[in-house]
Amino acid sequence: MKALPYLSLLAVLAASCASIGRPEGGPRDEDPPVFVSSTPAPGAVNVDARRLSVTFNENIQLEDAFNKVVASPPGKTPPTVRSNGRHMVVEFRDTLQPNTTYTIDFADAVKDLNEGNILDGFAIEFSTGPSIDTLRVSGMVLDARTLEPQQGMLVGIHSNLEDSALTTMPFARIARTNQLGQFTIRGLAPGTYRVYAVDDVNHDYKWDRSENLAFYDVAVGPSVETIAVSDTLRDASGEDSVVVREGIRYLPDDILLASFNEGYKPQYLADYARPERRRIDIRFAAPADSLAELTVVDGTPDSIRGRSWRSWALMHPNPGRDTLSYWITDPAVMASDSLRLALRYQKTDTTDALVWTADTLRFFFREPKKDKKKEAADTVAPVNDNLAVRLAGGSSQELNRPLLFDISEPLVSMDSAGVRVEILRDTVWTPVADASAMRPDSLQPLLRRVFDLVWEPGGKYRLAIDSAAMLSVYGEHNKAVAQEFTVKTRDDYSNLLFRIEGLDGRPAQVQLLNSGDDAVYTADVAPGESSAEFAFVAPGTYFARLFIDSNMNGEWDPGNFAAGIQPEETCYYSKKIELKKNWDVDQTWDIYEAPLDMQKPYAIKKNKPKLKRGERAPDDDGSGEFDAGNEQYNPFGGSGGGNNRRGSGASRPGLKQNSGNMLARPRRR
Repeated sequence: MKALPYLSLLAVLAASCASIGRPEGGPRDEDPPVFVSSTPAPGAVNVDARRLSVTFNENIQLEDAFNKVVASPPGKTPPTVRSNGRHMVVEFRDTLQPNTTYTIDFADAVKDLNEGNILDGFAIEFSTGPSIDTLRVSGMVLDARTLEPQQGMLVGIHSNLEDSALTTMPFARIARTNQLGQFTIRGLAPGTYRVYAVDDVNHDYKWDRSENLAFYDVAVGPSVETIAVSDTLRDASGEDSVVVREGIRYLPDDILLASFNEGYKPQYLADYARPERRRIDIRFAAPADSLAELTVVDGTPDSIRGRSWRSWALMHPNPGRDTLSYWITDPAVMASDSLRLALRYQKTDTTDALVWTADTLRFFFREPKKDKKKEAADTVAPVNDNLAVRLAGGSSQELNRPLLFDISEPLVSMDSAGVRVEILRDTVWTPVADASAMRPDSLQPLLRRVFDLVWEPGGKYRLAIDSAAMLSVYGEHNKAVAQEFTVKTRDDYSNLLFRIEGLDGRPAQVQLLNSGDDAVYTADVAPGESSAEFAFVAPGTYFARLFIDSNMNGEWDPGNFAAGIQPEETCYYSKKIELKKNWDVDQTWDIYEAPLDMQKPYAIKKNKPKLKRGERAPDDDGSGEFDAGNEQYNPFGGSGGGNNRRGSGASRPGLKQNSGNMLARPRRR
């Protein structure tokens, strides 16, 4: 009988050994780390320590803590942040200010070690004095032009309401935006503040003109109100009940900041080169506002010295006007292997003013080594026909656009009769235009030519250029050209009409966008009008953006802080648009039907927030529409998306379901 316990123990061990294997895990951990305690504790007063220790309920990791974690008010040196297991330590390297409320804002830097679940919006406040300031302001930062949530921007406040405070003083209190562009500035005392957001590249807690900026037009006074909060509780029987309790709400909590860049670039000489014997390139850091002067200082022979570029070159600016190409036409200048040129141009000085300055530049060129064997085998004299001509549009010509063709070198002469556009009629090529109908392209006048013609839909055409009809500045002729192309028919296109609501007579421009959020078609809306029509649109999938063209210059304009001008307002159509051949689409668009932060279709968003496991993207059903029930994308809670307030303080209506009043029909023949 004494052996029975021993045998029972063996049986238990055997059963255990038989079940050795990979244990079945429970459900995936989808919860972020939970704060357990800290020293000093949240809300502590009379703190004199320069170290904050935080404990969580599980092992954590920090992501980009140097940029994401901020201490407010900011010091000269940012604190160091490190983690080990379930613990995190923040050490201040500056002496803490007396009688001051400090906030350590971790944004979305804290996540659990195993699953990477983010603890978003985590912050701890304490005071070095006997009381603590508890007011807050919250909101969101969006890119003004693309409505992309701006992640990691520094949002700050100034109690000094003068504009100069933004550029001369560090922010009084700060926070970082999270992956949705949201921010909360904590630890505020009662008072009046200006709110800004900057892309603080140099970490000086101020704005430099080259950095991105957003500013709120009106000063804000933080406050708090009592609200009723509903909680759902479940009893032992599984029945749900709603309990209403008292809560607090910090205001304002819906500030919408529109981020932009003024486009300021200091002007200076960025680079220069002589990529080939007959061309010199000079590149500036910003588009040139005035024409640079280029003069020969030294070269061979002596006769070229002191001569301005106007006597020995043709100048060709690139479309961006920041690069000037000088095509050397004088044989003596071209033959000189070494050129020393004096460049006189405008440069930005230390006061941001443009002043004339001069540099001396050296250009060298060495001919590449020649292949002697190939040269010896070449007994036929070379033909001087290296001038290349190429159709810019290829073999298919748009029905509503001019014919473009490129030439490889600037021209000195052209035989008008030798350059023709011809149409094929009954197997015979018939001229419809010659060089007299041709003009230089406005953006590339030296190297591109344009034919403005009324095309016959579906017609077969060709660009015919006789041999040697063109002569370049380097004495080179063209070979004979006969490039055929076909003009599209009306049935190859779709037409789109937007009937726009909410403009209130303001001028606007509507852009059709591709999947990369790039404009491919534009249509202007004149003052007092309310529709935008797109004709001759290639079939495909598009998206739409509108901006209020306040100055009617046909371009979206950023803001100007010194002048107190906000960037031109942008709106997105919340659906994707499918256009088919030979179809007309008639669409109503209420530009304020959804708040700005929910207008841009998820499919073309670049700063997409990370989805939780099992969570559906807003338009992954292919509709291109925002999922109003997905509250992860609602930054201010509730189903309405909040009444986000832009810089002027004007409210925007909450999120509504799109009425879907799109009418698409085949075009009648």
